[in-house]
Amino acid sequence: MNISRRTFLKDAGLLVAAMGMGPALLPTVAEALEEMATGRAPILWLQGQSCSGCSVSLLNSESPGPADLVTRYLSLYFHQTLSAATGEAAKEAMARAIEAGGYILVVEGAVPLGMPEACRIAEENFVSLLTRAASKAKAVVSVGACASFGGIPAAPPNLTGAAAVSEALERAGIQVPLIHLPGCPPHPAWIVGNLVQVLKVGIPELDEFRRPKRTYGQLLHEQCPYFANYQAKKFALHPGDAGCLFKLGCQGVVTHSDCSSRGWNGGVNWCIRGRAVCIGCARPEFAKDPAFPFYRLNEKPETV
Repeated sequence: MNISRRTFLKDAGLLVAAMGMGPALLPTVAEALEEMATGRAPILWLQGQSCSGCSVSLLNSESPGPADLVTRYLSLYFHQTLSAATGEAAKEAMARAIEAGGYILVVEGAVPLGMPEACRIAEENFVSLLTRAASKAKAVVSVGACASFGGIPAAPPNLTGAAAVSEALERAGIQVPLIHLPGCPPHPAWIVGNLVQVLKVGIPELDEFRRPKRTYGQLLHEQCPYFANYQAKKFALHPGDAGCLFKLGCQGVVTHSDCSSRGWNGGVNWCIRGRAVCIGCARPEFAKDPAFPFYRLNEKPETV
């Protein structure tokens, strides 16, 4: 595919702006996109216990768009949802990729450590496949809440023993650079921007939960348009009420992400602007802590 330098620079500029990077990184990001476009930066994408929502979010990318991502930039060795190959052809493509190694392994979905046969790809259970693939990878990127921290599959009673990718790798004794991009689903810019950084710039600065600080370094609550209402204790007590949503179970007070400043669907909206509570999907405790919205929405609001 013949792509001009102007196109790389244009798309790099969009990514740099979307990720809040400094303009000095523009040439580096453009070079990373060029490597992705020419197939020198292969990506192997595996899906475990997932709903494919993270892949759907990826295809909602706007800078660059989904068509450009798939046809121009993502040198996908294999992707269970997006790959054209099926059956034996898909199995062989995956096997060739793992044998060659040197790729970035992107994992979507939790790992059924307590019931390995609950998730299989071809004749191999996902636990075995993941450890084989991770051992040959340059880096592993856990995309979404499920891969990063277990997510909804790991919520009680967790019959399959679903766990995060990190736990599976630790149990197998595999040491490889690992990044978590939690969210249910994560924003497409979080996925694309951080993949580009890993490919060319290197592993970004991470917090204690292995999340990139550039993406997850700020408390959502402090950037919320209803922060003044929270301070003034003007709370919504019922859905549809005006005011801060804290009493309805909003987890923005303890969630770190840039949703409030970035927005979704082209910056048009995000959970709280749409008058829904933040469910804390970027947190390690998401879906597993009884104090979270799945369990709290019907409770009587506490006094603050």
